[in-house]
Amino acid sequence: MAKAKEKPDGAGKAAGKTIIDATNLILGRLAAKAAKQALQGEAVTVVNCEKAVITGDREQLLDNYAKKFDVGQVNQGPYFPRRPDMLVRRTIRGMLPRKKPKGRTAFARIECYVGVPSQIKQEEITSLPEASVERIKKAAHMTVSELCKHLGYKDSGYTEIVTAVKK
Repeated sequence: MAKAKEKPDGAGKAAGKTIIDATNLILGRLAAKAAKQALQGEAVTVVNCEKAVITGDREQLLDNYAKKFDVGQVNQGPYFPRRPDMLVRRTIRGMLPRKKPKGRTAFARIECYVGVPSQIKQEEITSLPEASVERIKKAAHMTVSELCKHLGYKDSGYTEIVTAVKK
């Protein structure tokens, strides 16, 4: 009689919910932790995406992201986000096996917000000290909102609209 394979913890249903505050967290480290938790079955919510930090020389970062943004054609893609919450979500997507079923379900568990929606304010919001920009000494960096504004993002009250809709 064949023994049934046991699934490791988190392989089935969602194990829990984690809310991460992205303020002063390095984007790549934040994305890696969020992707890992989503693959383990947790629902991950990232708030204050516009306050996440990208390390590196400012001019090189702007040139790199401008090249990514200019690739392709407007109607054919690839489509690169201008909004901070969508840029953070796309960064997390890059750390998931998104073409496989487990990667698709993990990506569906990830939510990103500009600011903090009113329904989340009452819940416990955690930070990741191991991904903090203060751990890196003398690192040149810029925030995601600065990068998005350079790419053409116009806030125009988007944060207030999202917060009002989520009530």
